[in-house]
Amino acid sequence: MAEQTSKQLPAQGAELSAGTPFHPRLGDLVSDLREKGRIGVVVAVPSASSASYHLRPPGGGREWSAPSSGATLRPVPVPVPVTHVSPLKRDAIYDHRGQQAALPVMVHREDGGMSESVLILTPGQVELYRIQLDHIIEQRHQAREGNR
Repeated sequence: MAEQTSKQLPAQGAELSAGTPFHPRLGDLVSDLREKGRIGVVVAVPSASSASYHLRPPGGGREWSAPSSGATLRPVPVPVPVTHVSPLKRDAIYDHRGQQAALPVMVHREDGGMSESVLILTPGQVELYRIQLDHIIEQRHQAREGNR
């Protein structure tokens, strides 16, 4: 399943600084609520020489400033890449009303994280993969016989 985040905008007239301020570091990817959720890379942090955060669009472009309190800034979740998906040792099911098969799978990520999901297949895909799996099984048998 895809990871999703939802935009949560402040209520009309509500202060943008609700909650604990976020204090990003150089290079962090942030969303600026004051700029309608615009995403930027932190290129300067508040210091003796800079009274605010300076942000730049990830692909380059015009910089903008955000308050030094960090009150309008929020971290941008960066998805961890998937390395592979493996079937779980559970029965696949066929939903005749939806005309689809569901195969339980485990999604593995680069950081070692895992999550269960479901691979949905149309009847045509089920038939195609059956043919391909039969072919793989035959290749495996032939390889075993050749090693004897």
